[in-house]
Amino acid sequence: MWSRLTVRCGPAQWRLTARLSSRPVQTTPVPRWSRPAPDSRPWVNMGRFYCTSKPIEPEIILPESEKVTYQAKSQPRASGPSESHEFQAETRQLLNIVAKSLYSEKEVFIRELISNASDAIEKMRFMTRSGQTLSGADRPLEIRIDTDKVGRTITIHDSGLGMTKEEMMTNLGTIARSGSKAFIQEMSEKNQTVDSKEIIGQFGVGFYSAFMVSDKIEVFSQSSLPDQPAHHWESDGSGTYTIREAQNVSEGTKIVIHLKPDCAEFADETNVREIVKKYSSFVGSDLILNGTKANELRPLWLMDPKEVEPDTHEDFYRYIGNTFDKPRFTYHFRTDAPIDIRALLYVPESRPGLFETNREGADVGVALYCRKVLIKSKAENIVPKWMRFVKGVVDSEDIPLNLSRELLQDSAQIRKLRTVLTNKFLRFIQERARKETKSFLEFYKDYGFFFKEGIITSNEQYEKEELAKILRFESSKQPAGELVSLPEYCDRMNAGQRDIYYLSAPSRQLAENSPYFEALKKRDVEILFCYESYDELVLMQLQQFDKKSMTSVEKEMRMDNTPPSEETDKDSLSSSDQSELMDWVKSQLGPKVAKVKTTTKLESHPCVITVEEMAAARHFVKTQAANFSEEQRYNILQPQFEINPSHPVIKKLNELKQSNPKLANLLTEQLFANSMVSAGLVDDPRIILKSMNELLTEVLSKY
Repeated sequence: MWSRLTVRCGPAQWRLTARLSSRPVQTTPVPRWSRPAPDSRPWVNMGRFYCTSKPIEPEIILPESEKVTYQAKSQPRASGPSESHEFQAETRQLLNIVAKSLYSEKEVFIRELISNASDAIEKMRFMTRSGQTLSGADRPLEIRIDTDKVGRTITIHDSGLGMTKEEMMTNLGTIARSGSKAFIQEMSEKNQTVDSKEIIGQFGVGFYSAFMVSDKIEVFSQSSLPDQPAHHWESDGSGTYTIREAQNVSEGTKIVIHLKPDCAEFADETNVREIVKKYSSFVGSDLILNGTKANELRPLWLMDPKEVEPDTHEDFYRYIGNTFDKPRFTYHFRTDAPIDIRALLYVPESRPGLFETNREGADVGVALYCRKVLIKSKAENIVPKWMRFVKGVVDSEDIPLNLSRELLQDSAQIRKLRTVLTNKFLRFIQERARKETKSFLEFYKDYGFFFKEGIITSNEQYEKEELAKILRFESSKQPAGELVSLPEYCDRMNAGQRDIYYLSAPSRQLAENSPYFEALKKRDVEILFCYESYDELVLMQLQQFDKKSMTSVEKEMRMDNTPPSEETDKDSLSSSDQSELMDWVKSQLGPKVAKVKTTTKLESHPCVITVEEMAAARHFVKTQAANFSEEQRYNILQPQFEINPSHPVIKKLNELKQSNPKLANLLTEQLFANSMVSAGLVDDPRIILKSMNELLTEVLSKY
C-alpha cells in the first residue's frame, strides 16, 4: 500500500521513497527544512530523511546554519454554501453527444484542456500588456500537469487569468460557448486588439471532452481581477453542477479529473507525456508534467526562415518525421494569399523504403497544425498522395475544422490549400533543379517515381504539366547517361514540329536498334528514351505539354501520313507483288492480325507491329492477357503487321510462297512472332521457340 506525501518546495524537486514497516511511503519534492526529531515514535532512518509511523512527518538533518522552517501551502478546498444548478435540457443532450460521440480518440481531452489553459495564459499576457491592474501579475505563466495513479486523477493547472463565479457559470455551464472567442469580441468592442493567432479555442466544447474519461470533474479558479473570491465548480456530467466559494486557490484555474476505472491509463505519467508530445509540444507556454518540462521544442514553422540554423532543422525533422536521417532539401515558407499558410517541408536524404513506394500502404508525412496545436498527424486531404515522401508541418488559421478539431471539412478552402501547397512545392523542386543540379539528379534518381505517379493520378492538366517539368529522360541527341527535361526538349524542337516523341525500351541499345526508332531517325527528330516500364503510361496520361502532343514513335509509325508514291523503289517489290503478298500474309496469319500493309519507313528491319496505343497494349499484356485466350488477345490488341517490301527477307518470302509454301508459312509466322516480341506484346518470349525450331528444321531438311 503506497501513501503519498507532496510538499511544495519551489523550482527544485526530488523524489524519495521510504519504507515504513511493511508499508512503503512515496514522497515528492523535498524542501530544505527541519523540525525537532519526534520523541518516542518509531521511525526509519533513510540517511538524511526520516519517516514516522504516526502522522507522517519527514525530517531532513541539516547543519544548524542551513536549517529553515518550512510551511507548506494548504491545498485548495471548497467552502461556503453550495449552489446547485441544472444544465438546460438542450445542454444535457449536447453534453451527452460531446462525451460519447464527438471525439474519435479519448486522449484528445488532454489536448483540449491544455489548449484552454494556453488561452487563459494568453489572456493574462494581453491584460498585463494593456496595463490593467491584476493580482499576482508577476507570477510565472505556465501549465502544470500532475498525475496520480493511486488516486486515479489527472490535474491540469494553469496560472492564467482565472474565472469569476459568473464566468465559471457561463463558460462551464454552457456548451458551445467559447470563452476565448467571447474575450476577443469583448476586447474588440473596447477597441483593443487581441492577437487572435495566439488564441486556440474556437467552439467552446473542448472542456466537456474530459467527461469521456471521468466520473467527476472539479474546477478551482481564482480570477486575477482585484477583489474576486475563488470558486469551486463540480459536476459528474449527469445534468447538474454545483458551485461554491473556495479557499487557498492560487490565481488561475485548476482542473481535477477523477478518471473512470477503464480510463486509468490517463493517470500514467509515461502515457500522458506521449500524448502531450503528440498534440501539444508547441503551445506558447511552459508545460510541466510532474515537475519536468514537457515541451522543449519550438514551432520552427512560425519563425523567420533566416533565423533557423541547419542543425535546428535536422533536430526538428527527426522529431516530426520520426526518423534518424537528415533532410536533403528544406522548404520553409509563409504565404498570406490566397490563403494563410505557414509551412515547413522536408525531403528525406535517405532513399524511399518499400512501404513508402506502396501507394496504398504508406501514409502522408505532413502534419496539420492550427495555432500550434496538432489537428492531424497524417493529413491526407491537404497534400496529394504522391507527396507522401515529404515530411513536415502545415499550419493555417483558415482551414475549416469540424467541431472536434479532428477532421477537415472537405470544402473549396481545403482544395485551395492543397493546390497552393502542391504548386509551391513543385516550383521549389524545379528551382533546386536549376540551382543545385547535382543534388537534384541524385534526388530524382531516388524519388522520380513519385512525380510520375502524380501525373497518372492527377485530374488537373496544370498540375500534370508542373509535375512533368521535374521528369528527366535520356535523348537520342544526347550522350548516354545525360538527362534532359521536357522544357529543354521543347527548346530544341525542329521548326514546325508539334509533337514530343518518346520510345519505350528496356535499354538505350535496344531503343537505338528498334524498328520504331529507325522510322523517325531519317527525319532528324529528337526522341526521348523511356527505360522504365511505366514511363510510357505516364507520358500517355500526360497527353500534352506546353500545347505539344506527347506521341509515341509506335503511334507515329502507325499514322500513315506519307503520300503514296506512284513509282516504286527499284529494289522493292512491284506494286502488284506487294498487293498479292499482303493478301497472302493476311490469309496465313488469319485472325492474329487486323491488317497487313507495306511501309516505306523501315530500312534495316523486314517488318514491324503497330497498335493504336502501344503503352496501353503492353500494360494489358502484362496485367490481364493471361485471363484471355490467344484469339481473344489478338482481337483486343488489333495488331497491324507492316512489311518492308525492299528488305531481302520479304522479297525472298514473296518467292517462297510459290516455290515452298510450307517454308513460306513458317517464315511468315516467325516474322510475325519476332515483331510481337520487338513490340513488347509477348509476355513470355519462350513461346516462340517451337515455331523457330520448326522453321530451322524445314530450312535444314535439304542438307
